[in-house]
Parts: sequence; C-alpha cells; structure tokens
Amino acid sequence: MRWVLREVGPASVGNLSQELGISALLARLLALRGVNDAAAARRFLSPELAHLHDPFQMLGMEAAVRRIFQAVERREKILIYGDYDVDGAMAVVILDAALKLVGADARHHIPHRMREGYGMRAEVVERARDEGFSVLISVDTGIRAFAVVERARELGLDCIITDHHLPVSEEAAPESVPQALAVLNPKQPGCPYPDKNLCGAGVAFKLAQALLGAGPESSARVARLVRSLLKLVCIGTIADSVPLTGENRVITRLGLEGLRLPVNPGLKALVQAAGLDGKAITAWDVGFRLAPRLNAAGRMESAQDVIDLFTRADPAQAQELAQKLNRLNADRQNAEQAILAEIEERVQRQPGEFSDPCLVVEGEGWHRGVIGIVASRLVDRFHRPALVISREEGIGHGSGRSIEKFHLLEALTACGDVFDRFGGHAQAAGFALPAERIGELRRRLNEYAAPRLDPADLVPELELDTEVSFGDLTPETLSDLERLAPHGYGNPRPVFCSRGVGLRGRPRLLKEKHLKMQVAQEGRVFDVIAWRKGYWLERLAKTNLPFDLAFRVAQNSGSLATRIELEALDLSGA
Repeated sequence: MRWVLREVGPASVGNLSQELGISALLARLLALRGVNDAAAARRFLSPELAHLHDPFQMLGMEAAVRRIFQAVERREKILIYGDYDVDGAMAVVILDAALKLVGADARHHIPHRMREGYGMRAEVVERARDEGFSVLISVDTGIRAFAVVERARELGLDCIITDHHLPVSEEAAPESVPQALAVLNPKQPGCPYPDKNLCGAGVAFKLAQALLGAGPESSARVARLVRSLLKLVCIGTIADSVPLTGENRVITRLGLEGLRLPVNPGLKALVQAAGLDGKAITAWDVGFRLAPRLNAAGRMESAQDVIDLFTRADPAQAQELAQKLNRLNADRQNAEQAILAEIEERVQRQPGEFSDPCLVVEGEGWHRGVIGIVASRLVDRFHRPALVISREEGIGHGSGRSIEKFHLLEALTACGDVFDRFGGHAQAAGFALPAERIGELRRRLNEYAAPRLDPADLVPELELDTEVSFGDLTPETLSDLERLAPHGYGNPRPVFCSRGVGLRGRPRLLKEKHLKMQVAQEGRVFDVIAWRKGYWLERLAKTNLPFDLAFRVAQNSGSLATRIELEALDLSGA
C-alpha cells in the first residue's frame, strides 16, 4: 500500500486556529476537508436546523406542492413509486407520512428486486390508472424513466419525479429529464438548489418539508417533521453513501441525536434488534448495523417489510418484523460468504485469473441480491474493477464495482453490444447478458482496460491526514475528533501515522483474523486493534525493529475511564 500525506496551506490552518480558538490539529483537519474560513467552520462544527435550505429553492417544488394540495382538495388518490434499497424505502416512509399529515389519500409501490428489477415499469403505471390513481410521485427513481412517464401522461396521470441520480444529460435541454408535471432533482439542469448531494430520501424530505411548511400552523408542522422524519432521512443518507457535507451533515448530525431515543415502534425495535438500545448511535452503527438489516429485506425477499416496520403502530408486530430482518440479514451474510468461499477456491486453483486488470467472476445460481456486495469485497481485496455474474437459465445477471481511476459505466458502454441491458455510473453498475457471451465480455473489458489502467492504479493508496507522535494523542485530541463527526463518505475519519513505533509483548490473534497488540513510542503505550490483519502476525514475529504505523484514533470506554485505542490500517518497515 502506498502512503500519501495530504497537503494543505499552512496559512489557512493558522487563520482557522486563531480565529476560532481551536487546536492546530483540528484546524488542519478542517482545512483538509475543504473548510477554509471561520464562518464555514462554525457551521461545520455546530450544525443547526436553521442551516437547512429552503425547499422552494429546488426547481419544480412549487408546481409539485401545488398539485399535491390540489389532489388533497379533490380527494384524488396518490401513488408513491419507490425503490427497494434503504434510501428508496426511507423515501417512501418519509413522503407517505408527510402526505398523510396534509390529508392526502396516499399508497405506495415498492418493486421486487428479482421479479421487477430496478426502475419504474409501465405495467405498474397502467395498473395504477385502473385502480383510480391520478397522481404518481416517484422517490429515489424516475429521472431516466422517459417511456414510463410518457405512458403515464397518455393515461392521464400527473407525474412528479423526485430523484437524486444523474439525468441522461447534464446539458440544459428539456429532453435531459422526463416530461413530468414536476421534476425534483438538484442535479437536473437549471436547478438552483445549493446542495447537489442529497440522497433520494433527502429529496423526498425536501418535498415533505415544503408540504408541511406550506399550510396553516406551519411551525408546528415543521417541528413535527423534524421530530418524526429526520431520523429516517439520516438512515437513508448514510446508507446511500452520499457525501456527509453541507446539508447532509446537518441531517446526519441531528438525525443521529434523535436515534438515541426513538419513538417510532419500528425504529425502536430495529435499534433493539441491532443491539444498540440505549447507546449513542454513530454513523458507523447506522451504516454497518442498521442499514444492512434494512437492505437485507430488498436483497433477500421484499422491501415491503421495511415499509411495514416503520408504518405499523403495534410494538409486537414491529418486534416480529425487526427479528425477521435479523434473520434475512443472516441469510444475506450466509449467501455472501458462500459465494466468497467459492471464489477463494478459484483464487487458490487459478491465481492468474485474478491478475487481470478487470476481474470478471461467474457462478451458477449465485444469489442476485448479494453479488454487488461480493463485487465490493473483490475490489477491496484486489484493488481493481470487479464484475460478479450469476448464471440463471442462460442469462448472466451481473453487478460491478470499480476503483477511483476507472469509470465503469464508460467501460461497459464500450462493450455495450454484448448486453441485453446495462446501466450505472462511474463506480457501480448492473447488467444482464446471454451467458454464452460472458467470456467475450471478460476479453473485451480487459482489452479496454489494459491501456487505461497503469500498474500504479492497481496499488491501493492510503491518504494520511497528518503525522503525529504518541505524545500528541491526548484526551483533548479525542474531543477534537468527536467534533468532526459524523464520519462517512466526504468526511472520512482522520488517518494518522507515527514513525519509529515499537512492539510491546506478543500480538494476539482474535477469531483467527484480527490482531490485538500493544505499541510504544517515547514512553507512551497504546492498545492497537488491527481488523482483518491477522496475517501481520508472521510479519511482526520476524523483526524487533521499530516500524511506522498508519492508524485511526478510537476510544475504548470499557473501563471506568475512557482510554485512547488505535485502529491500525497499515504498517511499514516491519
């Protein structure tokens, strides 16, 4: 792994430190995250509800709100068309609650991953018309559903698209988005909304915010919105890996505070099922404990279970659904591990297959709900683009993930004639193709990648925020780092390095894959946990020399006093 020390102008660090009265370390970490002036730093460190933008700054919002209230007055039926991932499910729950608060007759449709796949379908729109719906609102989907929206118009349905995905074209042309009654998407051409990084639940939240603030007694409605919905927006935001900056930072900071004392029976049951009851919930907890349970429903069965969890008032039913999500998540983990074990056997038998610039791995009947996760695991391990394909009845259903230096959608487009269908973006994609053409895809994709990926691109980089000595790591350091939370994409946990670190005693292997040890420098000793770094054991046993350590700082509150603990990421020189 190649270490890269991030650079920042010393003047901006000094100015921030002086103007705000903060440590040079905190000032440097802020500057490295693009926070370069005192006003921006104050907003970053102390986000408030007042920092949320006016929803009516979003293009199309006035038309959407006007049509919804018209539907309320006319007692028209509204259908919410969602998606099966966490972001899409949270968006459905958020908008459904807001619509019912303003008196709308609202129902929803969540597509089934296996039977319907991603995106809007004309047959759902046709069925909605037959069932008497006159307004259709998409959430977390629809920005490329040109044919479906046109079909809805033919049938007399008014469509309101709310989405956050990129439109077909970023050019300011009418044909770049579907011709709906209103399109709410901060990424669409001509939209002046200040924050372009909202997730699908975030865009649905802005519509809810506009609806609840547009009528009489708006202050009470907005307060109710914040109390009941912001926690759900937070879950969708973290789960969808959008940048935790700007408005998303406000949403996640305030949402996480609300998650400590959930009122909704479903949310309360979910928190208990994840073992987080009574704890201060972090963004990591949402991303790795709550979101996987919610995602498991759409991956393994139906995301309708997630909607039911948050909309049923009965605590006993909520507990049953939360336990079902636990079981589905265990099934998801088992399916994922079974595929990874099969792939590991191939790595041992045919290591050359895993040295290609792009990995294309196939298997018979692999669970389609987890192949995207498996592709991510392969990218993490081999640091190169990976496509994972499940063969089923002559069709290859695939999911791909990529590295920063390789635009996956452009690569698939170059091989576009082999697919029955495909779509995605720079880092992730999905596709289907005839199974007999998988070998051709592997060959052509690697022919495309070979001149575009240098060997250096396939070596992972570790970006370091700063170099510190162990003497710099104090309780005040912990306090500074806590002020930077919540962490996630766009605001990663800081990474430090220390030089000339010595090993104290013998490292211990935990669960056959993790490493626990003590390290020392200049008289300071810290406990270290190295997740999935059990293979370091042999390496450390061969040397008594000091080494350099890259790590994150954590706190261990298991004893009477909070202690600093290091999470090792890499070591050099051992």
